[in-house]
Amino acid sequence: MAAAAAAAAGTDWPGFGYAALVAAGGLLGYVKAGSVPSLVAGLVFGTAAGIGAYQITQNPKNVWLSLVVSGTLTGIMGMRFYNSRKFMPAGLVAGLSIIMLGRLGLKMMGKPHES
Repeated sequence: MAAAAAAAAGTDWPGFGYAALVAAGGLLGYVKAGSVPSLVAGLVFGTAAGIGAYQITQNPKNVWLSLVVSGTLTGIMGMRFYNSRKFMPAGLVAGLSIIMLGRLGLKMMGKPHES
């Protein structure tokens, strides 16, 4: 029971939530506008973010994939938001991605974990 509680405490729930929102956004873009590129990008980036969250769950210092995904989405969706001035979906994803970048930066600067 204690091992299960320790594993649950180390689960990267914000990372998994971010991954689910990115994937759901791609699916929503396809359903509402018929955008295949949105579907593909949402599923690819959502899957990559989910794998990154799994890696962080296994090793809290292994933030690199999550960092690349959130950094890439910050850049891409930030430019889309800048050009369109529409909060949905570009501004929302850019904002969430910036939050994830900050969170990952704090993880990188945190104290090393003892084994």
